[in-house]
Amino acid sequence: MARIPAAAVAASGLVGGYGVARWTGKRPLGGAALAAAGVAAARQWQQEAGGKAAAGLSAAYVAAFAGSHPLAKKVGAWPAVFAVAGGMALASWAVTRRAG
Repeated sequence: MARIPAAAVAASGLVGGYGVARWTGKRPLGGAALAAAGVAAARQWQQEAGGKAAAGLSAAYVAAFAGSHPLAKKVGAWPAVFAVAGGMALASWAVTRRAG
């Protein structure tokens, strides 16, 4: 079975977590989706690039989530979420590509 790249998992976790929270009206449910994708991505990062890279990318994932909130006040919610998801995907790709 083909494996989904960690970059796609992380980006879709950010977008999906926000979408779930927005459309269900239940922020904890969105947080669970965000966390599940983060854990899945972190496992792949660890396998592909090692523990230090996984820790750094996991910190970037949390920072992207946190950073989307003040950014949303300036550009709107969806543009902010897509911007941080894109940045996270790029960071993941760059780190895992270099390690591979």
